[in-house]
Amino acid sequence: MNPAAVYGLLVAAIVLEVIGTTALQLSQQFTRLGPTALVVACYGAAFYCLSLTLKHIPVGIVYAIWSALGIVLISSVGFVFFKQRLDTPAIIGLGLIVTGVVVVNLFSKTVSH
Repeated sequence: MNPAAVYGLLVAAIVLEVIGTTALQLSQQFTRLGPTALVVACYGAAFYCLSLTLKHIPVGIVYAIWSALGIVLISSVGFVFFKQRLDTPAIIGLGLIVTGVVVVNLFSKTVSH
């Protein structure tokens, strides 16, 4: 599989996880059927896509990218759709997470490009 396809699967896993987490908020502790079904479907599909990337990228790198981008995206969704505000330390922390992933991807010999 070419690198673009592998990273495409990783992006799909991230997007599905963010949709699933958004649905988790909307499920109201699994009391609403539609959002609950979406949680299960999205998390299942996200982990499937994630598992496919592990054939080509080390698990630590995959998980770092997946979790970091997922955190940033779901924080953005919380801000935009649920009016959940982030204070300055939270924003700085998110920036450090993104910086860490960029450093790993640009400078680590562990990442296969």
